[in-house]
Amino acid sequence: MSALAYNDAEKGTLEVHSPQLTDPTKDEKKAVDIEVFAVQSLEKDVPVTLPDVAKPPPAPAKSAKKSTPLWVLWVIWYNAYRRFFTVVFVVNFIGIGFAIAGKWPYAARYPGALVLGNLNVAILVRNEIFGRCLYLFVNTFFAKWTPLWFRLACTSTLQHLGGIHSGCAISGVAWIVLMVVHQFKTKDMFNDSILAFGVITSVMLFVTLCAGLPWVRNTHHNVFELNHRFFGWTSLCMTWVYTIVTNAYDTADGKFDHVGRYVVQQQAFWYTVGMSIFIVLPWICTRHVDVDVELPSPKVAVLRFERGMQQGLLARISRSAVKEYHAFGIISEGTHAKHHYLICGVQGDFTKGLVNDPPKKIWTRELKFAGVSNTSTLYKRGIRICTGTGLGAALSTCIQSPYWYLIWIGSDQEKTFGPTISGLIHRHIGPERLLLWDSKVRGGRPPTMKILKEVYDQWQAEVVFITSNYVGNFEIQHGCKEAGIPAFGTLWDFVSDPRLFC
Repeated sequence: MSALAYNDAEKGTLEVHSPQLTDPTKDEKKAVDIEVFAVQSLEKDVPVTLPDVAKPPPAPAKSAKKSTPLWVLWVIWYNAYRRFFTVVFVVNFIGIGFAIAGKWPYAARYPGALVLGNLNVAILVRNEIFGRCLYLFVNTFFAKWTPLWFRLACTSTLQHLGGIHSGCAISGVAWIVLMVVHQFKTKDMFNDSILAFGVITSVMLFVTLCAGLPWVRNTHHNVFELNHRFFGWTSLCMTWVYTIVTNAYDTADGKFDHVGRYVVQQQAFWYTVGMSIFIVLPWICTRHVDVDVELPSPKVAVLRFERGMQQGLLARISRSAVKEYHAFGIISEGTHAKHHYLICGVQGDFTKGLVNDPPKKIWTRELKFAGVSNTSTLYKRGIRICTGTGLGAALSTCIQSPYWYLIWIGSDQEKTFGPTISGLIHRHIGPERLLLWDSKVRGGRPPTMKILKEVYDQWQAEVVFITSNYVGNFEIQHGCKEAGIPAFGTLWDFVSDPRLFC
């Protein structure tokens, strides 16, 4: 096999057209008929022509549900997120134990540094600019040539950095509680204002922490966002006040003698500066931009923005500058393109508003954040399987790289998602790497794992990326693990399922 020219296509600087398509210049607003193709053999990368395409198979008979082995449930549940969380949590609480026992002098002398150090790391790993830098570093230096296990580990690490975020946030709150309790035990040495700001800061951080719990985040998104953000900002302000008054106070004479230069020289001051920068940086990229809204059906809104994007990115959009931001996968033909698109499925109040009252302008962060699909550059070949509006997070990868196979499962896709999305698929993804399953036409859901295993073998894929609802993600990811297929799915960190307890 000749060497593969990955770079241009995967960076989004090469326009990829299927050799089977005759007219890629068709207006994307024109309705395009998308044919449903069967799984085909691609041994030795021999291209497949249209006459070779088999007729769609009939709808499969429903089979009895197979129970998932306990070891598969455990391996997927105790993922890298929980492993990161465990390490951070255990290390910090061992440190807290030593501090309580009086066996760690540093913790007794600089408790504020341990509070703010943890909070800095928690904020940094969620910073979108830092995240893009990490993805860029990994994709630049480790793509294709490193062992597959290493590349899979890179993807897993980048996807599950939230475990470090959660572990450091909880540990930071635990350290500040310990610090405030110690101050109250020796309250004769501290001014009342220090004790008061210590309590206020602890309460603000605790509320911020509770607002970010998985149950709140997944079942009450607006409550999570408003409280996590605004209590977080309040916590930052209180942290500044608490840091300054604590370091300015001289316990020897009971006065605020240590001002100016002395405060600036303390570790806690610079930790607070770093934390402030990490929080503010993403917001300087926020802009109020023009948007065109296409409504192909009552179920979907397709938003079009100016400029092209590389694959694997997501956009946050809102009608307000500071609240109710929602993330959607970006569809783009590459950085050279004039536009990029978001598919917004109508579910909550925000997306219903896009249909009932389409905006002309919308708030977004111009610097987009990277999702797990951005690491598709690491792999020689892969499969992108998605259901419904999950296409939004999957399509760019398959448009911009000819080495990715798209499986899209949905209902009445052409009518539901409209000519723009259909046109993008038709122009850029040939039948040799496309399988569309219309459950309305086929009369039901597909035998997903059977199809996926066949495509995985024939496409010679290294990895599978999944974007689906909870049930679909659960079935595919667990099926892949059982079959020995490397797969990464959507993170659903707080949804109970009876199979987990059977």
